[in-house]
Amino acid sequence: MFVQRQGLVVWLYSLKQAKMLRRFGNVHYVSKKLKYVVLYCNQEEVNEIMEKLNSFSFVKKVEPSYKPFLRMEYENSAPDKAKEYDYKMGI
Repeated sequence: MFVQRQGLVVWLYSLKQAKMLRRFGNVHYVSKKLKYVVLYCNQEEVNEIMEKLNSFSFVKKVEPSYKPFLRMEYENSAPDKAKEYDYKMGI
C-alpha cells in the first residue's frame, strides 16, 4: 500500500531553480546558506531521477540517502549498570 521512499540531496549553484525540483518529488528542506535541497521520491525511480537532475546545468551534484538500506534495530546493547541499580532502588 505504501510506496518505499528515498531521499536525495541535490546541491545547487543557485536557489532560483529550487522550486522547479518539486516535479521530481517532495521537497522536504531547502538550505539557503549551503544551497542544497532534500528531495524525497519513489525508491524505484531514484536512478532515473538522479540522471535527470545531473543533466541540469544548475545542479552541482546529487547524492542519494542510504537510510533505507541501514539496519535500524540494534542488538547486544548492554544496559547501563548504574541506571539499573537506580531503578531497583526506586529513585
